[in-house]
Amino acid sequence: MTGAAPKQQARPSEEYLMKEMGIQRFVLARKDYVYPRTANKILEAYLQAKGVKKEDIMVNYTPFGHSDWQSIVAEVKKFGSTGKKTAVISTLNGDANVPFYKELANQGITAASIPVIAFSVGEEELSGIDTKPLVGHLAAWNYFQSIDTPENATFIKAWHAYTKNNKRVTNDPMEAHYIGFNLWVKAVEKAGSTDVDSVLKAIIGLETPNLTGGKAKVLPNHHITKPVLIGEIQEDGQFQVVWETPDLVAGDAWSDFLPGSKDLIADWTEDVNCGNYNTVTKKCGSGK
Repeated sequence: MTGAAPKQQARPSEEYLMKEMGIQRFVLARKDYVYPRTANKILEAYLQAKGVKKEDIMVNYTPFGHSDWQSIVAEVKKFGSTGKKTAVISTLNGDANVPFYKELANQGITAASIPVIAFSVGEEELSGIDTKPLVGHLAAWNYFQSIDTPENATFIKAWHAYTKNNKRVTNDPMEAHYIGFNLWVKAVEKAGSTDVDSVLKAIIGLETPNLTGGKAKVLPNHHITKPVLIGEIQEDGQFQVVWETPDLVAGDAWSDFLPGSKDLIADWTEDVNCGNYNTVTKKCGSGK
């Protein structure tokens, strides 16, 4: 798992909004499919565990192809008009982001009044569109093209050479694939085989450089360690990093904040070899 687990994106974002920005009310703006609904359960449980009242959390699901952003943004504006500092945590995907941000601007909602922090808006989504309505809003990722490291400079140069276009951008999913491929190569070399089971056994504990100056390590649960970065959208479609975790964050297959999940771990080492091992009953569930 080379992408971000909620612990490596959603939870740090909420911590940032509460501690650094003083946010008291939260709008969870979601597309209506399995990831947003699962993420919302974790986010709501986490917020309430941190003392946020249920009435200070607004959840909104929009189906794919939705077009009535005027009504949704009006609800957000009303929810944020109580005097308490309000923010939107968004997992809206793809083209939906353009009318959503435009409608925020149309109704006078700015990054200063009700900031939006997105989990699905990166450099690729911003390329080729008018970013003026988005400037100042935020995104949470584990990588941004603007990161100034030798590894990232080399990667960007190689990408531009491959595409023959210096305007092409990189993004977080590209780094995740870069890390994953390099880890796979190391695992194949260690196992002496491309056999899936052999590679999975060999890959635990391996490390490879990421593009932000650290190392990605494969944990026993098959997640990797990642930094968490909060970036502010700039007019040129890039991000200025405004906050980052002091250390790499370990990925977790389960959540400590959900009743049916808090006692579970994933551990693919030989002693456990289970994706949903119950630490109370000492038994493996159906994910073995």
